[in-house]
Amino acid sequence: MAGGETRVRVGDGLRFAFGTLTVVPVRVTRWDRAAARGGMAAAPLVGAAVGVASGAVGAGLHAAGASPLLAAVGAVAVPAVMTRGLHLDGLADTADGLGSGKPPEQALDIMKRSDIGPFGVVALALVLLAQVAALAACYGHGWVYGAACAVAGAVAGRVAMTLAARRGVPAARPGGLGAAVAGVLSPRAAWTVAAGCAALAALAGSAFPGLTWLRFLVAAALAGAAAEALLHRCRTRFGGVTGDVFGALCETAATGALLVLSLR
Repeated sequence: MAGGETRVRVGDGLRFAFGTLTVVPVRVTRWDRAAARGGMAAAPLVGAAVGVASGAVGAGLHAAGASPLLAAVGAVAVPAVMTRGLHLDGLADTADGLGSGKPPEQALDIMKRSDIGPFGVVALALVLLAQVAALAACYGHGWVYGAACAVAGAVAGRVAMTLAARRGVPAARPGGLGAAVAGVLSPRAAWTVAAGCAALAALAGSAFPGLTWLRFLVAAALAGAAAEALLHRCRTRFGGVTGDVFGALCETAATGALLVLSLR
């Protein structure tokens, strides 16, 4: 019975993760704290799936004779399509909230608006340009390395989400995805997932010559550090996290990882 219950919880967590973090047509059967706990622990698996699709598209374009730049554009487009731009929208809204200079409640209201302000536009442009430029450099070293970097970046982005869902990080407001997942994981569980993903990144890097494994490990560490810095700023500025903040953390960590991996 216990094993069956565990399997149900794992399934609920995976459905929660893919159903909320992607446009994959998954039926979310449970929307409670237990399902959210499993979903946020499984977020890096969502990143792996998105990253494999992203890397495959870039590799396919590269193999078909496309330039590394075009391969990178294709690879960057895939996560945007698979999430319906959810995380990019979160990045833009968070940038508008942080840049507004308004008190927390007013800044949160700005983030809820459907339009994008100047800070959001600039943040989107810079992040997308950085991701394309970084992946272009990665695909310049061959399609295998480029695809591996696409996967590593996507996983790093979702690890940032897992860490932001740990206890001690409050929701900035009631309602929404941020409140549904805030504090669902113990710090130990969240950091264990992050450490495991970093170790797997180093293992993937060991498939390449030299100290590439170290570059993958450093990429995972610096991606996490960048996301934690942004998380600290959002907690100070808004009083906690929102769904938009989770999206911003994902894009920030993914970009940071890709920038490190491009320096080869």
